[in-house]
Amino acid sequence: MKRLSNKQKLILILVIAAVALLLQYGAHQPLFAQVLVTVVGAVVALTMFIGMIKTLRSGKYGVDLLAILAVVATLAVSEYWAAMVILVMLTGGDALEDYAAKKANTELKTLLDNSPQVAHIITDDGTKDVKVDAVQVGQQVLVKPGELVPVDGKIVKGAGLFNEASLTGESKPVDKGVGNVVMSGSVNGDSAVTIAVTKLAKDSQYQQLVKLVKEAESTPAHFVRLADRYAVPFTIIAVLISLAAWWISKDPRRFAEVLVVASPCPLILAAPVAMVSGMSRASRNGIIVKTGSVLEKLADAKTGAFDKTGTITSGQLTVDEVRPANTADRDRLLQFAASAEQESSHILARSLLAYASQQTVNLLPVSDLVETTGKGVVATITGHQVKVGKLKYVAPQSDQPLLKATAIYVGIDGHYYGAITFTDHIRPEAERTMATLRKLGVTNLMMLTGDQRAIAERIASQVGITNVKADLLPQDKITALRNVPANLHPVFMVGDGVNDAPSLVTADVGIAMGAHGSSAASESAAVVILKDDLYKVAKAVAISTDTIRIAKQAVLIGIAICTILMLIATTGIIPAFVGAMLQEVIDTVSILWALKARQMHN
Repeated sequence: MKRLSNKQKLILILVIAAVALLLQYGAHQPLFAQVLVTVVGAVVALTMFIGMIKTLRSGKYGVDLLAILAVVATLAVSEYWAAMVILVMLTGGDALEDYAAKKANTELKTLLDNSPQVAHIITDDGTKDVKVDAVQVGQQVLVKPGELVPVDGKIVKGAGLFNEASLTGESKPVDKGVGNVVMSGSVNGDSAVTIAVTKLAKDSQYQQLVKLVKEAESTPAHFVRLADRYAVPFTIIAVLISLAAWWISKDPRRFAEVLVVASPCPLILAAPVAMVSGMSRASRNGIIVKTGSVLEKLADAKTGAFDKTGTITSGQLTVDEVRPANTADRDRLLQFAASAEQESSHILARSLLAYASQQTVNLLPVSDLVETTGKGVVATITGHQVKVGKLKYVAPQSDQPLLKATAIYVGIDGHYYGAITFTDHIRPEAERTMATLRKLGVTNLMMLTGDQRAIAERIASQVGITNVKADLLPQDKITALRNVPANLHPVFMVGDGVNDAPSLVTADVGIAMGAHGSSAASESAAVVILKDDLYKVAKAVAISTDTIRIAKQAVLIGIAICTILMLIATTGIIPAFVGAMLQEVIDTVSILWALKARQMHN
């Protein structure tokens, strides 16, 4: 039976129950009915016992013992119909859990259902339809009106409105033209466009989200850990009450009658249904949560760490000044810097390239390009070695002072050539986000940035962050996260770039700003914010807090009702069969309460 689905198990048990009913009441063969139910019950109890032993060997404990005891006890005192009802309840509860999880995961599944399958490749002979996995970087693809964009690319011909709701949660279509990036999974509007492919299908934005969803859907089995915390005390109490009822009444049936109403289905069902419901609610808010355990960590988070550029700031930096060194040429400085940065995904590179495009700068061909995370890039351009990045990296021997602004520095052939400064824009929702997080119990707010301390402290003070660590390389961010005191854990880290990926893995919960973030950051993170909105971080913590509260309430409500019924059952007024039927009521109440995690206001 182990390989059968929960639905198939339920159908099999119901068929056996129907056969047993026909044997007892149709053929008047109660002995055969009892033997059939007893054998089936013993087999199920044995398989559950084996599963429980495996669980205990792995160092965990669960809630299976009560269910096994209830089945064995009812069979031992010949209450075989009560045993059958327990079996129906257990398999039916598991099947109901699957159904509830499936309903709660509807929003997540829409990503999988809409996955692009075919691309129209433009060839010399016209267009050719190929599977999306066969599309290569550099090829041109035609995207017809109303179609899904099959792979990430840049528009080279045409313009139109693109609906990116499934990717970013933003329902308003985005107007895009030649030179703009379009993401796989977005829906083209009324005009055909031609795009140049920039990423393979497996690396494209949509497939990254599909991968996250598959990971999220593969984890509900772990959610029962929340209920397992209550399993040991509840099991001990239930067995003690059952033994006391047996001892007082001197009737072994009383032991079975008490155990029947103590069956732990509410514990088994309530936590996973609430967790999946919470994940579904998060997805409706443009937040992909990979596992249920992430919700538990976020609900208890004490420390929130944030990258600065592209996270606390909007990512919409604009070039403020091009500042050549004394004998340097301004236009050459801009051209060399933009050329060197044309393949970088860093936010400063994007802003520089946008400015260079506005200034109609011709980008030069680049060779021997090497990007050093947290420092900058070096490349060969028209025979010259060009370095762009931090001053210490670009010109370590230069006595040029650091500028009191966000800047990149440029060196040519080992000599300092100038700098380009940027104006940074703080996200309008940043201050509100920090205030909300404090109300939710995230009292230690940190900024971890590679930028200068003066700039970092100015921005931190404007949004309400007092703990600032600046001039950090990626490994320094990891050290800062590891040095957070134990009493200030769990820690979540929010970032958006390749250089944030190690930090996202190091934190208890990594949160990637996925709208403009790199795929590396999204893969490393436990939570991905699909919309470019920092307040979604506070929303994720709020949803996690609500979900865990409701999950605990559902479990405790089930335990409370079971305990009351156990005490009543000690008097002998609840027959085992009736007690087994009452369990269905308890299950229903627990599940309906757990589903509140999905239906709460957004």
